[in-house]
Amino acid sequence: MSPHNGHGHGHQKLSTAEGPHTQLSESDYRSVDESPAPSFGASGEQDITVIPVTGERPSENYNVLVGHNLLGTIPEILGKRTKKILVIHPRALRATGELVMEDLRKAGFESFSAEIPDAEEAKHHQVAAFCWQVLGQNDFTRTDAIISVGGGAITDLAGFVASTWLRGVRIIHIPTTLLGMVDAAVGGKTAINTAEGKNLVGTFWPPAAVLCELGTLRTLPENELLTGMAEVVKCGFIADPQILDLIEQNPQAIRDSQSPVVSELIERSIRVKAEVVSEDLRESGRREILNYGHTLGHAIERAERYQWRHGAAVAVGMVYAAELSLAAGYLDEQTVDRTRRILESLGLPTGYRRDRFQQLLETMRRDKKSRGNLLRFIVLEGVGRPRVYEVPDDSILFMTYQEIAEDADTSRVVL
Repeated sequence: MSPHNGHGHGHQKLSTAEGPHTQLSESDYRSVDESPAPSFGASGEQDITVIPVTGERPSENYNVLVGHNLLGTIPEILGKRTKKILVIHPRALRATGELVMEDLRKAGFESFSAEIPDAEEAKHHQVAAFCWQVLGQNDFTRTDAIISVGGGAITDLAGFVASTWLRGVRIIHIPTTLLGMVDAAVGGKTAINTAEGKNLVGTFWPPAAVLCELGTLRTLPENELLTGMAEVVKCGFIADPQILDLIEQNPQAIRDSQSPVVSELIERSIRVKAEVVSEDLRESGRREILNYGHTLGHAIERAERYQWRHGAAVAVGMVYAAELSLAAGYLDEQTVDRTRRILESLGLPTGYRRDRFQQLLETMRRDKKSRGNLLRFIVLEGVGRPRVYEVPDDSILFMTYQEIAEDADTSRVVL
């Protein structure tokens, strides 16, 4: 795979003609290219909330910054030893990538660009190899750095590249989607997909910082903002009930990415994840609760060949996990109903095809959370009370699936 020079200084892009390709669907909760040219805010005045994340050692500590005009914090974060920075961004965010590169040049860094495919197409070993090639051709050392600009898939891929180049170089994430801000960019998980499943190859690599520039959400389509809300809802059910109250009480404000309500939801969700990750970076214990809704969700994503947006699949997964909690005798019907009601108010799907259970079960068996022959799910004993449930019998999974099963021709469109 031979990259060629694009426009701008140090700009290289990956042609996907020889790489993975995804045929996109028209449904609004399908994965599509990220929105173009989000704004970093023009006022120039910084307005920053700092959320600390602590690791197992001091080198793993970092801050998540939430606010406006955050690019100016990069020189202080990286320090004077860093000379070169590779900006990894999707093709749909070329203008934003160039804006970041220009800002870095003004700050005295030598900046380079690697333009990669959008969404889940980015999480492929060929894309990682392209980024390693750019790093090698430009003589990046261990004191140099990477910046990711994009949504959750870009964050996952760029983090993986950073963790593996020279056995690890620093990375700053600039997530440009709600999903990226509240989930993918925080916690240090990196991953690429394989033919066998999602996120099966990856590392734990805490970033040097995460810059959640709220201005980048201005150009995010409403339906993508709302699918990103699925991870916010998850944080509400597993740890912070006030998140659920805010969503229920502000049906209009949650559709405005620049509203104080959305800002508070982002900060609350990040605090939930930051607290959990600080206790358990490598998912040996409590961090597993962040997988609520994800066991079935990841299986649905694979069944849909990653054309569904992550949040839509996780929404179905949360309804299933709630129903499983009820079937196991842990949860009351009112909370299951509330799960459905909140997700439906966001236009998110709450059911999936009746004829796919066996295929989903086989995929779930490969899930990283499985232990031996037992499938492990995160379920609820109540709002804010998650626990692990090792399902003793596949018949329980099948009977629970009937509660979310829909006929194959049922179509749902998000808003």
